Amino acid sequence: MSALSFPDPRIHDFPEWVLFGDYYYWSSDIIAFGGELSPERLRDAYQNGIFPWYIEGMPLPWFCPGRRAILRFIKLRVARSLQKVRNKGEFTFTIDKNFLGVIENCSKMRRPGQKGTWITPEFIKAYHALYEMGVAHSVEAWNVDGSLAGGLYGVDAGGVFCGESMFFLKPNASKLCLLYLIDHLTSRGATWLDAQVMTPHMQALGTREISRNKFLKMLEESQSLDLKLFP
Repeated sequence: MSALSFPDPRIHDFPEWVLFGDYYYWSSDIIAFGGELSPERLRDAYQNGIFPWYIEGMPLPWFCPGRRAILRFIKLRVARSLQKVRNKGEFTFTIDKNFLGVIENCSKMRRPGQKGTWITPEFIKAYHALYEMGVAHSVEAWNVDGSLAGGLYGVDAGGVFCGESMFFLKPNASKLCLLYLIDHLTSRGATWLDAQVMTPHMQALGTREISRNKFLKMLEESQSLDLKLFP
């Protein structure tokens, strides 16, 4: 395996457990460990359906989950209460105006069941470099006073948006960023996005899980369309 490439997840033999030190870790979703977290390697990973997720005490794990969460836009469900908030027009939205501010705020969000964040300073540096390459992107929600109300960021995997994280400082701001993103992606010909792993919020919006192989097939088919998702 080269410095950039990964095993082919379509044929890789995913082990159920791996030993590090004195402990075994469940690893059936992990395709590789370690290696540099460079923007080039990140781009290679996402284009092959793989993403990194920092776990304290382990060499950097690279994931390609056996069950993948995706949101088909035709299946999007917007609660009546959220639509009412959307209609009020409380926020303005932009794309790629403050990527660093978005990812830094995402790293500070407290999440149920997590002691800390996987968005370490190393991750912030690497994804910001990926943003400067035109591969990572952000959506921002702004208050009337020009301050950030919420946002999200992710990676363009060759015509498929792979969502990474979102944050909010005002209620519903991150949810509305996602709806804004979906409208934008739809206008560029996309029909779905990769949510990676299921969360209650994404499930409520209509996200569903599919098998690894089905996801990889969808990814390949979408990449063949040569969609240009962002300027």
